[in-house]
Amino acid sequence: MTSNLTHREAEFKKTTMLFCDGACSGNPGTGGYGTIVRFETGRILELGGSKKLTTNNEMELLGALVGIESILESRNSGTVNVFSDSVYFLRGISQWVHGWKKRGWLTAEGQPVANKEIWQQLIAVVEPIRKRFVWNFVRGHVGIPGNERCDEIAVGYSKRDSVELYEGDENNYSHDLFLLPPDLSIPEIKSPSETKTAFSYLSYLGSEVIRHKTWSECEQRVKGRSGAKFKKAMSPEDESKILISWGLKPNHPIK
Repeated sequence: MTSNLTHREAEFKKTTMLFCDGACSGNPGTGGYGTIVRFETGRILELGGSKKLTTNNEMELLGALVGIESILESRNSGTVNVFSDSVYFLRGISQWVHGWKKRGWLTAEGQPVANKEIWQQLIAVVEPIRKRFVWNFVRGHVGIPGNERCDEIAVGYSKRDSVELYEGDENNYSHDLFLLPPDLSIPEIKSPSETKTAFSYLSYLGSEVIRHKTWSECEQRVKGRSGAKFKKAMSPEDESKILISWGLKPNHPIK
């Protein structure tokens, strides 16, 4: 462990720290999660698990859920700093879930929320003590020890490898959990359910341009067809620009 802590690191040391990550061999496929809990007392607990048919996002959520539940079981009552490289999880737990709950667990488009059951379990444990949680973003695969170790555990479980998990004092732990980037803010992105809906999908084959309402319809026309072109348009003006980019006139007929 690093002996000369900065002021910020010293503040983290007073809290419980939770690192979590997920991995999937195929998406969907066999997945795994990796979790590290550093309790206020300095005790380290590594957790991991796998699931046969799952997705990366589901494993990200499960890793967080398992870690949070272990913290609650310890009867910890202080601040919990959560570190994850999943914007999906961090934005979901801190922002999107409020809208999902109001709409009866439907997205803005009226579709069922993915991973609803795990989200509901997360909300059940987080909501009563939400003020205790601080949500932090750490970029994956850039050498942050806590995140790298979680990834190692998650990948190991996703591949059904034998993973030795640590439990014990932080002074004997080989990963410096206090080595963190200066900026831990969550990137500003929109919920997948709140991204702007496409105006149309255009396909160009031979001399004929066809407008499709969905990507699946467009894909059926162009898939495997030599010379076919296709693109998503966000507005009528965007359609004209696409036509021009294809070497056509902006008023080229669209069927």
